[in-house]
Amino acid sequence: MSKAIVLDKDLKKSGEAQLPECYKGISSHNLYLYIKSFLASLRANSAMAKTRGIVSGGGKKPWSQKGGGRARAGSITSPVFVGGGVAHGPSNNRNYNLKVNKKQKKLALQYALLEKANANSLFIVDKIKVESGKTKDAYAFFKTMNQRNTLFVSQIFDEKTFMAFRNIKDCYLIDGAELNAYLVATFRSVVIEKSLFESIAKEG
Repeated sequence: MSKAIVLDKDLKKSGEAQLPECYKGISSHNLYLYIKSFLASLRANSAMAKTRGIVSGGGKKPWSQKGGGRARAGSITSPVFVGGGVAHGPSNNRNYNLKVNKKQKKLALQYALLEKANANSLFIVDKIKVESGKTKDAYAFFKTMNQRNTLFVSQIFDEKTFMAFRNIKDCYLIDGAELNAYLVATFRSVVIEKSLFESIAKEG
């Protein structure tokens, strides 16, 4: 069974933690559906074109119905006129949200964690904390891991730790409430606090 790598206070390997048996055999389709839903929810939905009913003007017929030798026209807001409305243009009334139930979200996270464990990229530490609040100390912590593009997951991080990590390239700090399958799948490696890992494993 896949195992996470346990690190001591010096960030050296001190053991392994086995993932629950229920993580085995989860379909990758759950992760696909969650990521599809997550990215859809990020869409700004700001594209909009004015229809003939929204364009200003058009209160009077541009010319008489008959006698001019031209095609009849009822309003200059028609899409056939320059400056008129757009026919079948985009509307910001569109809903891009895709429903994913709680069970699929849970399975997607479990599958993402399993994949990281299989790649030896899931690490467990006692605590993610930078008491000094200095970026150089957080960077030293990050470099000691000898990983790149890393997601750090803390049970609850304090403001100093957040300030220390926020300007470091290729690493991202979140708390347990923000953990989701998309972030786990996106980053090359994941470092998670022991207490949080145990609670996730217990839920599994």
